[in-house]
Amino acid sequence: MKIEQIYTGCLAQGAYYIQSENEAVIIDPLREVDSYVEKAKENGATIKYIFETHFHADFVSGHVDLAKKTGAKIVFGPTATTEFDSHIGTDGEVFNVGNVKIKLLHTPGHTMESSTFLLIDEEGKEKAIFSGDTLFIGDVGRPDLAVKSDLTEEDLAGHLYDSLREKIMTLPDDVLVYPAHGAGSACGKNMSSETWDTLGNQRKTNYALRADMTKEEFVKEVTEGIMPPPQYFAKNAMMNKSGYESIDKVMATGTVPLDVETFEAMANHEGALVLDTRHQNEFVKGHIPNSIFIGIDGSFAPWVGALITDLKQPIVFLADEGREEEVVTRLSRVGYDNTLGYLKGGFAAWKAAGKDTDSLESISPEEFESRMNGDELKVLDVRKPGEFQAEHVEESLTFPLDFINTHMSEVDKDNKYYVYCAGGYRSVIASSILKSRGIHDLVNVEQGFKGISQTGIKTTDYVCPSTLK
Repeated sequence: MKIEQIYTGCLAQGAYYIQSENEAVIIDPLREVDSYVEKAKENGATIKYIFETHFHADFVSGHVDLAKKTGAKIVFGPTATTEFDSHIGTDGEVFNVGNVKIKLLHTPGHTMESSTFLLIDEEGKEKAIFSGDTLFIGDVGRPDLAVKSDLTEEDLAGHLYDSLREKIMTLPDDVLVYPAHGAGSACGKNMSSETWDTLGNQRKTNYALRADMTKEEFVKEVTEGIMPPPQYFAKNAMMNKSGYESIDKVMATGTVPLDVETFEAMANHEGALVLDTRHQNEFVKGHIPNSIFIGIDGSFAPWVGALITDLKQPIVFLADEGREEEVVTRLSRVGYDNTLGYLKGGFAAWKAAGKDTDSLESISPEEFESRMNGDELKVLDVRKPGEFQAEHVEESLTFPLDFINTHMSEVDKDNKYYVYCAGGYRSVIASSILKSRGIHDLVNVEQGFKGISQTGIKTTDYVCPSTLK
């Protein structure tokens, strides 16, 4: 038997490949599926099942494409409904894979169809659980994504408590826990950077598994302090229910090299958004006017999903040479399938063609300190509310990048603003959005709060985020 965790750090997502004899299954596959097909081929196996722990909201899963390419059966848990061919399993249903068995445990709470898959090895021993968003390392899934008129987040949290106590915590301590996400995902609020653990250790360290915890305490702690979900979550979940365009077609359309004139025409006449995916240091030195920066080396897909509100938005992009396919792939993972191509030759080609360019003033933390000492500056902190509450530059304004589209009216374009985040990535994203809306008198503070904290700039007293209410 082979168990392989295939972890994608930029999405904080874990997919799983399990093989016994010449049969394999994939659990929670990513959108691009060729690597799974190739892995099974190399191992002489046939992919028999595709197990989905739930309708993922933070990425478009590859189940539909993978089923078409392999003939494998897609399996969801009880209560799921799909617009494509799938098997809706029952609680306790057992699936044979080679010499091992995989048992479906219906574990509603994160969503109502959420299920955990229990692997039983050749000796009949309960070996591992693939827990989706029911149980993370250090946390459990947020219970607010499937709220309906007759189902509150407290109701869902109550279901989650019962699922954990009745289906998960009854398993042996040495069962391995393989979750769908780790630290950095918005599907929980306190996830560990570890990507797997034993159930016994989780009993000792995971606040949600305390033996003496009442349901009322669980509901209160799990629902407290949840940030609103990113806008693309509901849209990705719908794509995972209803199906989507073939990844091969998305890649063929999105990776077309465009000359400068065609690129410009798509932006001007077809309403395509110009997305600049280079490093922030390149963007501040020079960029195409009105382009939006979201660097490929940061949390690219989640920020695209949070900030570009229309999944069907036509997109053309700039990328470092050789990374064009990566950009299209990562856009498609969160449902942005309408990419129309990239600028051949990049920003250098744009400049060589004599086109207009723009730039963003960017200063060191030391220069920021010098200016703070000489004048009263207007400062925007674009970090998350919790980061701001924990510690910030005195007199700075909280302007979280997550909610920039709903707070745009709070910025006066006649003022000059100094923009900072934690490390210098989000501040450039925020500045690019502000500039695209006609607010140009901006200064980016390099290295963000990390750099600022090394200067003498006055900041508020630090408050541990875990004590904030």
